[in-house]
Amino acid sequence: MSGANPKFRRAARIAIVQALYQMDVANAPFKTVVREFRNHRFGYNDESDVVQVDENFFEEVIEGVVGSQNAIDTKISTLLPEKWPLRRLDLTLRSLLRASAFEIMRRPDVPALVIINEYVSIAADFFDGKEPGMVNSILDKIAKEVRASEFGLVGAAPIADTSNESGSS
Repeated sequence: MSGANPKFRRAARIAIVQALYQMDVANAPFKTVVREFRNHRFGYNDESDVVQVDENFFEEVIEGVVGSQNAIDTKISTLLPEKWPLRRLDLTLRSLLRASAFEIMRRPDVPALVIINEYVSIAADFFDGKEPGMVNSILDKIAKEVRASEFGLVGAAPIADTSNESGSS
């Protein structure tokens, strides 16, 4: 994450969750949603009271989630209780898990603990219940499997690259 502004990345992650939610609800193509966010929701240096985000990071994660959604959903689904499949999760929670799982699985430039802390914090901003704990548990398991070396564990099991996959909710 060298060179990245943590404040702008944090704002980008919140926007990513919102954009994925919007795509899920409206069945909107990611390019349309990304363009809407860039043109109408993100601010510029001379504007006050408008959110500034790491726009390139925002778009990279959105595009990555869309491109790897099947692999991401499969990984998340293996960690959910049988009675709570991915399709039953709150849309915001599902969007948050998809974005965070993508970062852990496909963004080795960002430390796993940073990703987990950021998304658990965002979950706490959206939810008052058990959801932040659930997010922490799921992301911790994915990170320890995918990035075992970051946790001092042996035998990392990389997840197959399915970046050309497309998925839908």
